Amino acid sequence: MTRKSYDCSGVIPACLLPLHNDLSIDEQSFRKHLRDVAVPGIAAITVNGHASEVSSCTFDEQEMLLNVALQEIGDRVPLINGVYADSAHEAVRIARMADKNGASALLVFPSNVFILGARPEMVIDHYKRVADATDLPLIIFQFPTNTPLSYSHDLLCKLLEEVPSIRAMKDGCGDPARHEMTVRELQSNDRPFHVLTTHSAWLLPSLVTGCNGILSGAGSTIADLQVALYEAVKANDLARAKEVAARIYPTTHAFYGAPAVDMHNRMKEAQVLLGRLPSAAVRPPLQKLDAAEIARIGTAMQTAGIGNEGAMNLAS
Repeated sequence: MTRKSYDCSGVIPACLLPLHNDLSIDEQSFRKHLRDVAVPGIAAITVNGHASEVSSCTFDEQEMLLNVALQEIGDRVPLINGVYADSAHEAVRIARMADKNGASALLVFPSNVFILGARPEMVIDHYKRVADATDLPLIIFQFPTNTPLSYSHDLLCKLLEEVPSIRAMKDGCGDPARHEMTVRELQSNDRPFHVLTTHSAWLLPSLVTGCNGILSGAGSTIADLQVALYEAVKANDLARAKEVAARIYPTTHAFYGAPAVDMHNRMKEAQVLLGRLPSAAVRPPLQKLDAAEIARIGTAMQTAGIGNEGAMNLAS
C-alpha cells in the first residue's frame, strides 16, 4: 500500500504525547509508545490530535512528532496527522507540512473560532482551503451535537458534495440516533466515505450500526481490545464482541468521566501504572490528577485485565 492509497477505514488509535517532568517532549518514550500502539490489526495511527495535546504543541513540535512517528513505524502503518488550527492560513500550513513529510491522511479539526457559531460557508471554505493545499484524503472531526463546533447533517452533506477529497469522519456526535443516521445515509463505498466511531463510552452499540472503523484516543492504551471488538462485530460474532466489550467497560469509566478534558490525562496515568511510560506529565492548562483518581484508574486496568498479568490471546 502506498501512503496515498490508504482509504481511511479500520481501527485507528490516536497516540499520546510523553513528556519529561520539565514538560519537554520525551522522544525516546514517544518512540516506545508508538511501537506499543502499533499492534497487529490496526489500520493507521493518528498523531498531533487531542490525545497528543496538540493545542499545547508548536508547529515545529508537531512536525517533529510526525517525522519521529514516520521514522519509527511509518514503514508499518499509515500515519494520520491532525490539522488543528484556528486560522485557515495555519491549517493550510500544517496540511502542506504533513503532506511533504509523508502523512497518509489529515484529520481536520473545526476552527475554535466557530465556538461562537459559524455559517455553513465558513466551514466549507475552511475544508476547501485545506483540500486545495494537498491531495491527501481528509477526515472530518465531528464534535458532540450539544456543542457549537458540531456540524449539522445538512452541512455534512454539503461538505461531501463540495470537497471530494473528504474520505471519512471521526464521529463524536454523542447522539445514537444521529450517529445511526450518519452511518446509514452518508457512509458509502460508491463514493468512498467511512464513519469512524469515537464513541468509546458506547463502542459496541456504535459499531453494530455499521461503522467502518474506530478513531479513538483510548486506542493509545487498549488498541488490541479495540481491534478484537471491531473484528468480532465485522464477523457477526456477537458472543465474542460481548466478551471483549466487557473487558473494555472498566476502561470506559476510568477514562471518560467528568470533566472530559481529562480523558487523555487519565490515559497517560494508565500508561504509567502499566509500566509503559515513565511520566504522566501534562502541559498546562491540564493538571495532574489527584491520588484517588489515579488509584481508580489502576483498579480499572486490573479489572479489565490489562497489562502483563492480564495478557490473553485476543485473536482466538
